[in-house]
Amino acid sequence: MRYSLFTASIATLLFSSSLMAMPKGDASQGEIKTPSCRFCHGSNGIAPRPDYPNLKGQQAEYLYNSMQAYLDGNRTGTMSAMMKAQLKNLSEQDIADIAEYYSQMK
Repeated sequence: MRYSLFTASIATLLFSSSLMAMPKGDASQGEIKTPSCRFCHGSNGIAPRPDYPNLKGQQAEYLYNSMQAYLDGNRTGTMSAMMKAQLKNLSEQDIADIAEYYSQMK
């Protein structure tokens, strides 16, 4: 019994989409896909409001996993419904491209 619970736990972790490997992002494509991001997170990746996070220079994997967590309902908070609505029509590749774009901002 102990081993089947362990196996089930490992399988859950491996197949959780927020922990899956990020596709290789293309920053130039990501820039094209960020108009709605810029409204809250700033055109330079620095949010104009203190309650919105800055995206400039963040690690691509962190941004990708954060966006996937919003989509999966694993990230909650006051802005989670808005973030999920903004992300729902994006593919995993789109999200990887956006994450790469913001990670390369200096």
